[in-house]
Amino acid sequence: MTEVKRVFEALNRASSFLKDHGREENAARILLQHQLGMSQAAFLASLRDEMAPETFEAFWRNIEEHAAGVPIQHLTGIEEFYGRTFSVNRDVLIPRPETEELIEETLQLAAKYFPDQKPSIADIGTGSGVIAITMKCEMPGAAVTATDISAQALETAKANAARFGADIDFKLGDLAEPLQDRKWDIVLSNPPYIAHREADSLSDTVRDFEPHQALFAEKDGLALYEKMARQLPDILNKPGIIGFEIGHEQGKAVETLLREAFPQAKVYVKKDINRNDRMVFCINE
Repeated sequence: MTEVKRVFEALNRASSFLKDHGREENAARILLQHQLGMSQAAFLASLRDEMAPETFEAFWRNIEEHAAGVPIQHLTGIEEFYGRTFSVNRDVLIPRPETEELIEETLQLAAKYFPDQKPSIADIGTGSGVIAITMKCEMPGAAVTATDISAQALETAKANAARFGADIDFKLGDLAEPLQDRKWDIVLSNPPYIAHREADSLSDTVRDFEPHQALFAEKDGLALYEKMARQLPDILNKPGIIGFEIGHEQGKAVETLLREAFPQAKVYVKKDINRNDRMVFCINE
């Protein structure tokens, strides 16, 4: 390999390497900026700086790993979500921008139905904790509980909560089972919803590196929605809000499940910024 002396040379070489391997070229900038420990402004100002050989070697190892399929977030250990930086790893799903839209709609509904800004909130299948932590940070008066079936995921979520000083009650257990001791004002969930038959259509960075327990569900991806639809009528307050993230082809099916579980409630499907069905909300008035 030709000796690399300057930051921009490392960036150009890595961008070309990733492009040749079918990856996004911008990943080179993200990984190099992370390796150098710089803000974007500082990184841009450093492009003509000389680069230590050992720094380049560490950076290039990450480039090769990403070319082989390892997600950028597993190499940097972080992902941005709703303006905050969360720790992520192989035990949790990498947060997606679509989930920020679930938060946004929930906050608008909460302002209407819980003007005191002190609702009880449950996040089912919390993973890295982004939903629970974001809700607590945006509504400091809320009492937030988060559940997950994975003890490893809860450890990651607890570490993220500590980072932001978010006081959250974490409970180990399957879906809403740990929540049966009381009633809740708001219940949110981004559960596993991908059908097993869809595995081959996923990017290898997702299929081969993210936890399958957080990705896939039985019954064409609907199994966990069915189970929650049975669990939630006994524990949702009036007024109460349910917000589910869904797969883009699951809107009608999940809407039907919630209408059957809450015949008197207002249930609607909401599209994401890309005009795909992405959320189902149930307002139990």
